[in-house]
Amino acid sequence: MAVNYEDQATLFNFVVKQGNGVKGLIDSGMSCVPQPFVQPLSERIATPHARTCEAAQPIDLSQLDGPRHKEVSKQITEAAATLGFFQVVNHGVSVELLELLKTSAHKFFAQPPEKKAIYLKEVSPSKLVKYGTSFVPEKEKAIEWKDYVSMLYTNDHEVLQHWPPQCRYILYMCDREVALDFLKSSMAMVERVVEVLMEDVGVRLEEERMNRLMGTKMVNMNYYPTCPSPELTIGVGRHSDMGMLTVLLQDGIGGLYVKLDNGDWAEIPPLDGALVINVGDTLQILSNGKYKSAEHRVRTTNFGSRVSVPIFTAPNPSEKIGPLPEVVKHDGVARYKELLFQDYMNNFFGQPHDGKKSLDFARAD
Repeated sequence: MAVNYEDQATLFNFVVKQGNGVKGLIDSGMSCVPQPFVQPLSERIATPHARTCEAAQPIDLSQLDGPRHKEVSKQITEAAATLGFFQVVNHGVSVELLELLKTSAHKFFAQPPEKKAIYLKEVSPSKLVKYGTSFVPEKEKAIEWKDYVSMLYTNDHEVLQHWPPQCRYILYMCDREVALDFLKSSMAMVERVVEVLMEDVGVRLEEERMNRLMGTKMVNMNYYPTCPSPELTIGVGRHSDMGMLTVLLQDGIGGLYVKLDNGDWAEIPPLDGALVINVGDTLQILSNGKYKSAEHRVRTTNFGSRVSVPIFTAPNPSEKIGPLPEVVKHDGVARYKELLFQDYMNNFFGQPHDGKKSLDFARAD
């Protein structure tokens, strides 16, 4: 299909409205980055050769249940309170499964556009599944160089009914019990990490409260096609995640950057068999600011198409979030107000990526 790269309305319809995505542009023979994808100078990632940060050293979660418990717990809490990012190994999810996840992501996005477009938000047969490009392209100054499919987890039965077959393969391979272990093992890991973080601020969450604070679980598959001029584009703009913790599987291409306290950006390099964990806004709010939701972004490359598979954990929409009483008592001040998570979520998804600006919505007056 011939695409008029110069007509911005036509291009937007082709990429976003019709569901061809950024991959559709590449497949159409495009050799130059169209203007709607060219980022302002202030948002571009100047070089892929950034410094790497301390998150390059993985934390061995298997040591949490042994004589090194205190040492490993300290590694987790210090990383969450400073960088907001850390990598973990021996996390309970098989390396073989992680490789199958990456293969499944590539298979989904390799489908013809019409197979993916049936899951566009306006026409998707299920509220659990959404396919699209960028974050909120209608409001962005420049579109992000990313296609994605987002899948909300409710229960096994609905997943089998509504998730795309290629994506169900992520959680339901030939041996479904082994595949379901991906989600369940990841959640067991997340709950263990949250317990460690809460213990360090003097809080013990009851099981019911823990379940409500992580009642929303979403699996995304992100696809960043090869870009002819990566210096002009971004895969994902500067942002923090809105939930509790995010678990991320990244492939070997790399490109995940986190912002340091001094304003510099450092890359979190991919490590075989490792998973990346980052703090979200909700955990920063609950901890009254002790734990830092990490501002991060993703660059594009001209040497391969990158995939990543994050699991987002967040409160139920009806849950109220705010600084935990025990932490406020210790700190002597509440830095954030109590609010309904649905309201925070609406604000988060109602604007383009802009660093950690979404947290302003929750700050105490």
